Amino acid sequence: MEIAQLIRQKALKLGYEKCGIIPVGMMSEYENKLNERTQKIPESQPFYQGQQRLVKFKEEFPWAKSVVVLTVPYSKYHVPESMSGNIAKKYLLDTRIDENTKEYQNSVELEQYIRNLGMRTSTNRKFGLVGLRWAAMQAGLGIIRRNNFFYTESGSYISIEAFLTDYEMKLVEEQKLSPCPNNCDRCIKACPTESLCGAYMMNPLKCVSFLTTFGGRDLLKESLATQFGEWIYGCDVCQDVCPMNRGKWIGKENFPQLEALSDILTAENILKMDEKTYKEKIQPKFFYLTPDELWKWQVNVLNYMNNYFDKKYKSSIIESCNSNYSKVREMATAICIKRGLK
Repeated sequence: MEIAQLIRQKALKLGYEKCGIIPVGMMSEYENKLNERTQKIPESQPFYQGQQRLVKFKEEFPWAKSVVVLTVPYSKYHVPESMSGNIAKKYLLDTRIDENTKEYQNSVELEQYIRNLGMRTSTNRKFGLVGLRWAAMQAGLGIIRRNNFFYTESGSYISIEAFLTDYEMKLVEEQKLSPCPNNCDRCIKACPTESLCGAYMMNPLKCVSFLTTFGGRDLLKESLATQFGEWIYGCDVCQDVCPMNRGKWIGKENFPQLEALSDILTAENILKMDEKTYKEKIQPKFFYLTPDELWKWQVNVLNYMNNYFDKKYKSSIIESCNSNYSKVREMATAICIKRGLK
């Protein structure tokens, strides 16, 4: 318990909002929860099959005995107006691999601190080694609400990270948040593609965030594409409409180097973007798409321009008919035919 307290004290001193520690055995129920998801929505099986690594982490880390799980809000940061409502806040303010952020530096320092205490430890800052929301809930750091996001007193605009250690520890907080009201279904009604199909239920294959990032690969044939609204990369709708997030966004601090991207990540400029700019300035930050997938950003933009058609987009759409990328040409040509552009 003394070592667990030392880790918690260090984490809070570094700026983490919360820190809990659970034995790895408290993760055992996570597999059942994944199986329940698949049973309720069978078509989601391919997605949740990819999450099995989070269930089987002990196979890769047989020495693991406890999980240190932490939360830190990103709601303190300002989102440039040119990106607001088009790119999800979590992706714009992603601290997982951005070495310029204090959050990333704190994570590295905490990892080294745990090692200095004589423990073996491991983490995966991008995607986690365990089910992060489940681990955080087991540690008493907050609750999962009807939109499937994890909430602390700061709302759902938080990042969760976890470290495996080879030392047996347990430090669980008393969770005091009230559950969602039984009659509240705002997130479900607001979901653009009906991915949220019930309380605590979702079809991830229909989620706008999934389809605009590492998921969908052919928006021209995607029946849900017309329902994406203004979203180009990711989606915040179910979080933004949630009453439990009301008043939680502070937005006063500047995120490192984000303002420099505000002119680059406009719809028109994404369509004009060259591969060098994409690979050096965009892809390292938005890592869900690979260095070879600038075309996916551009198809997403064309879909946005089609959903919110304006004459000012006419030249950009027509020029995209001559793109080097076949998917971009196909999407632009289809829009020109639909809109009668010449």
